Parts: sequence; structure tokens; C-alpha cells
Amino acid sequence: MILPAEKELRTLLAQFAQARIEHDVCPTGRTSRALEDATYALRVMTGARTTEQALLAADTLLQRYCADRDTTRQKNATLAA
Repeated sequence: MILPAEKELRTLLAQFAQARIEHDVCPTGRTSRALEDATYALRVMTGARTTEQALLAADTLLQRYCADRDTTRQKNATLAA
């Protein structure tokens, strides 16, 4: 699987959250479509079959990105010393 860029993943998660909130607060045809679109895009981006799997995969990827950043910072600090 090709890993999505962190920024794109965070943007899509924000869109999903906004669509979910809008649909939960005042469900309409527009909010339903927006939620379906965001859910589908999130599932495609993470390679998941369900929304729950997609959200779990997104969380795992974000943790990986943070760990990679921490490792890079530690390596750079060691090199600078």
C-alpha cells in the first residue's frame, strides 16, 4: 500500500469529522452525501473496508508519522552534538 502524506490524511480526517458532526446535528441529503464521500475517501486512502478499520488505520499511521519525526529529531540532535 502506498502511504498517504500526513497532511492529506489529517485534512481528510478533519473533513470526515466535520461531515459527521454536521450530519449528526442536522441530517439532510447534503450532509449525508458529504459524510458518505468523506467516509469513502478515508477508506480508499487507508485501504480499509469499513469506517472503523479506516479510522484505526489512520490513527496507526499518525502514530507512525510522529514516531518517525521523533526518531529523526533524535538523530539530528546526536549529529549536532
